Amino acid sequence: MTKAVATVKAEHGSVTKTRSQQVSRWKQLKRSWQLYTLLALPVIYVLVFKYYPMYGAQIAFKDYIASKGITGSEWVGFKHFIRFFNSYEFGKLMKNTLIISIYSLLAGIPFPIILALSLNYVKNQFFKKTVQMITYAPHFISVVVMVGIILELLDPRKGLVNLLLVQLGFEPINFMAIPEYFSSIYVWSGIWQNVGFSCIIYLAALAGVDPAQHEAAVIDGANKFQRMFHIDLPSIIPVMIILLIMNTGHILDLGFEKVLLMQNSLNVRTSEVIDTFVYKVGLASQAMNYSYSTAINLFKSVVGLVLLVTVNSIARRAKQESLW
Repeated sequence: MTKAVATVKAEHGSVTKTRSQQVSRWKQLKRSWQLYTLLALPVIYVLVFKYYPMYGAQIAFKDYIASKGITGSEWVGFKHFIRFFNSYEFGKLMKNTLIISIYSLLAGIPFPIILALSLNYVKNQFFKKTVQMITYAPHFISVVVMVGIILELLDPRKGLVNLLLVQLGFEPINFMAIPEYFSSIYVWSGIWQNVGFSCIIYLAALAGVDPAQHEAAVIDGANKFQRMFHIDLPSIIPVMIILLIMNTGHILDLGFEKVLLMQNSLNVRTSEVIDTFVYKVGLASQAMNYSYSTAINLFKSVVGLVLLVTVNSIARRAKQESLW
């Protein structure tokens, strides 16, 4: 009898404790409702624009017909993937996409770091803020305006670059008509546009360096370059590795806007990438082959995921920073 009473009391106590915890959590939620409201906005964005579209990825394995809908369309398995792998466009698309992506990745690594290290040692705050504003500003220029600026600068008749070449005694060059120049124009214009904004992350990492290390280095007679190489660079290496891992996952994801706007019939041999091909096949063509374009995009996403996991595993085994 005594044991039964004790058991009932224990159960009653646990129920009371659970209810009190629920009330406490509800009070905490009610007290901080503004923070949860702010959190809800990005969560809803991710759910609507990132997770919900995954439902439509199944049309890559179907012959999608709009009138039948996703569920009513016929399953065809890997038909569209095989079609893409066997197409004569596959090799050219992969080659062009990888060349531009790897070129952008390698060329874009040092310049934000150099800019961040340089700004970190500037004493004049007015000059520092002015340089930051000038280098950040191009990031906020739209893709259409940016491509317009590029085309105007490289115009063979009245472009600033060709006017300078003529003044130096050279013949004007139609840069946009030479396929071999396309990747360099794309990459270096992108670096100019984004170098200032990209260095913000490195500046934030440099702000976390212990000043005592620099003070000790100055006492030991180290100059600024020695402090950069032995104190600042090692402190931002973890950030560099994290950004490298994340960028590797997007190595096939160039986007089609800038490439498409810079593309013409003369440079299409080197400017046609996976994203522009998907746009033309899925939206711009009369056939509007949604299943085929979805299969190509899904293939691109799987490759990006594999590369992300692989590079992350390599970084972890090398005892470096990793995403997980």
